[in-house]
Amino acid sequence: MTMRKALAVLRAGWRMLRVVAHLSLGLARAYWQLPRLTQAQREQVVQAWAQAMLRHIGIRVQVLGQPAAGPVMLVANHISWLDIVVMHAAQYCRFLSKSEVHHWPVVGRLADAAGTLYIERDSRRDAMRVMHHMVERLQAGDVLAVFPEGTTGDGTDVLPFHANLLQAAISAGVAVQPIGLRFVDANGALSLAPCYVGDDSLLESLWRTLCANGLVAQVHFGEPQLAQERDRRAWAQDLRQAVIALR
Repeated sequence: MTMRKALAVLRAGWRMLRVVAHLSLGLARAYWQLPRLTQAQREQVVQAWAQAMLRHIGIRVQVLGQPAAGPVMLVANHISWLDIVVMHAAQYCRFLSKSEVHHWPVVGRLADAAGTLYIERDSRRDAMRVMHHMVERLQAGDVLAVFPEGTTGDGTDVLPFHANLLQAAISAGVAVQPIGLRFVDANGALSLAPCYVGDDSLLESLWRTLCANGLVAQVHFGEPQLAQERDRRAWAQDLRQAVIALR
């Protein structure tokens, strides 16, 4: 093993220890601190925790454009398990996630604390329930975030958007703000280190990310747009093109 590789492994191990400690801190806050706070205070704590987590991993966040205030729905391309942490670091928002996440150790409790909404993706009845809940949250003034691709990509392209998620924004009469996510290395070139796609395991993706140096997570907020006369399919296509341009 070369000296450079040995130093990278030592750095990654140190980062891993800090990540585990920060996860433990987040779990403690989720159980004992957050329930006693107001919604505004909870949002500040969640955003600060996400920003600190990225620092521990060794990632700098670069925000481009202006985040919109709620009520608004955010749509972004999906690259990695890190996307949620990155978006929380840029702006607090509620995420829509698959129901399995709710039962994951540690992660599920942290997701609950961040105000995540859950959906059973194979249940049409549950989809209707969640749609009503999404509309309620938007009407209450929330910032609600979704990944319309439905899965992660490799960061080099944006998969087709599922249009059904946009029905909540149409029903609530709110704008949708497109977001382009991208990870770049210290030289500004696209980095695939944080990708979580195909045969990747979470541990493999995490270790690649911890070993990388000088990573920057770019979060590019576009202009919010209303549906106007578009149906959700046409709107989904337009939003996908906006996200591609923002990347």
